[in-house]
This record gives sequence, structure tokens and C-alpha cells, in this order.
Amino acid sequence: MRQIIVLCVPVFLWVSCQNTPTLPKPRTYPRVVLPTGDYEPFDQVSCPLTFEKPSYSRVEMQTKFFDEQPKHPCWFDLVYPDLNCRIHFSYAPIAGENTLEKLNEDVYRMTNEHNKKASYIEELRVANANGVSGVLFDLEGAAATPFQFYLTDSVNHFLRGALYFNTRIVPDSLAPYYEFVKGDIAQMINTFSWKE
Repeated sequence: MRQIIVLCVPVFLWVSCQNTPTLPKPRTYPRVVLPTGDYEPFDQVSCPLTFEKPSYSRVEMQTKFFDEQPKHPCWFDLVYPDLNCRIHFSYAPIAGENTLEKLNEDVYRMTNEHNKKASYIEELRVANANGVSGVLFDLEGAAATPFQFYLTDSVNHFLRGALYFNTRIVPDSLAPYYEFVKGDIAQMINTFSWKE
């Protein structure tokens, strides 16, 4: 036994003294696979609006909101199954208690709730050729929603949208998906119009 130990010690010393250089591993990124397709009209009977939605998304009309019926039948989600995210849409007519001022305050209050996790919120005003205007909120950081917006004609109609990913928020990892969906939202806004 002693002879085995005496023979192994020089072998261990020789192996441990070998100067093998280690090279840094190259930086790798997760593979990003984005859906492909075109745009198609969104035109639901219960909604007084229309826009172009991605063909690789699907519409889910909301029948429950915290175990209650939504305030209007035009509450829906635009679901991206391949990206594991959805855009929540809620429509409200501007009438009675739902003044434009109150609806605006609600949107700003809900957006500011994300200030706890967001490192920065950029507010962008938008308008299109169809008389639709609104504000987009681009939230940076680990907020639950990286993008919210509202669209209105300032007289009769008000629509709020919020993008949510069904995963833990890791801003750097989600950045390619977020930018992709942001492009789709821009297309929706540019083609958005209210039904007469």
C-alpha cells in the first residue's frame, strides 16, 4: 500500500504542475425565434373599433374580470402563443361617470403603480390619420408590463392596452421579444380606427 502511495504522489505532482492555458468561453446568447406572418383585420361585433392585428396572434374575448362581468363586452386579449405574452385591451365609452379626465387619471394611476419596479417610464404622444390619439408608456426595468398605452377620439371612445409576458421579468432576456411586439403595437396604432 505504501508503495502505491509513493508511486502516485509523483504522478499527481506531475499532473498538477502541467501548465494548461484556459481560454475564455465565447459569449453566447439564447436563440430567439420570432413568429412570421402578416397582418389581418381585427373586427369584433362587440367592439366599436378596428385595426390590423398580427396573423400569428389570436383574440380571446374576456367574459370574466376578477369573477365579475367586464364593464363592457369589448374587453379582450391579443394572445401571442409563440412568445408567451398577451396584450390586455379594455374599452370604455366616454359617457356618464366615465369622463375623459377620469379615464386618463385611471391610466396614469395604473401606469404609476409600476414605478416601484420600473427604472424609467417614457411617455410618448401618438396620433394617426384616422383621428385617433393617445399616449404610449414605455417602461424600463423589471416592471410587470413593459408597455402600456391608451387610444381615444376624446369624445366617445377610450381603449387601454397593456403588454404582459407570462414569465418572470428579466428585461435583457425579453428585450428581443419586447421590441418585436412593440413593432406590432405600432402597426395596430397606425391602422386603428373607430367604427361609426
